[in-house]
Amino acid sequence: MATSAVREARLPQVTLPELRPFKGAGLEPDGDYDGVRFEGLDLSGTDGGGATLLDVGMYRCALDEARLTRLRVIDSVLEGVWGVGTDLAGGELRDVELRDARLGGVQLHGARLNRVLVRGGKIDYLNLRQAQLTDVTFEGCVLTEPDFGGASLERVAFRDCVLRRAEFHQVRFENVDLRGATELDIATGVGNLAGAVVSSGQLMELAPAFAAQLGVRVED
Repeated sequence: MATSAVREARLPQVTLPELRPFKGAGLEPDGDYDGVRFEGLDLSGTDGGGATLLDVGMYRCALDEARLTRLRVIDSVLEGVWGVGTDLAGGELRDVELRDARLGGVQLHGARLNRVLVRGGKIDYLNLRQAQLTDVTFEGCVLTEPDFGGASLERVAFRDCVLRRAEFHQVRFENVDLRGATELDIATGVGNLAGAVVSSGQLMELAPAFAAQLGVRVED
């Protein structure tokens, strides 16, 4: 399929104002944080459920076991954050850049991602079940065992990105470009790729999985 047939994901346009340093000990439930700079902080275990981050820069912060359900992040940059078990279920990320993150077991099920760029870094066991991704770009990152089960992906691109043991069960694809994935390993849902675009080389690599999905036995 020609490149022109795929509608490209729109990138976020984030221009942060001059930020003031964050003075608190951690996020608070339903808190509002506008024009704040979080840098080098240990936010492990913080409970910021329902909070809103607007025009925020978060740099090199620990997010282990942070409880951030329904968190809204808008027009913001998160760079060098790390942690295991960060819970962002039901949250919203809009016009956000996530750079060089090192995360594991991130919960984003039921979340809404709109104009989001994930650039660099490594995310293990990313849970995006039932999430809505619109205009999302994964670039130069490694995603190990991401779970997109039941999610909706529209104008999503994977560029120079590793997708390892991806779960695509009951995923809805529309203008999803997988051709830039340097490694495309699909654990389940290979039969649900209607609406996605792969390269001819990727198609050959996926042929055994397609055959198994169709119940075709291949013998030499």
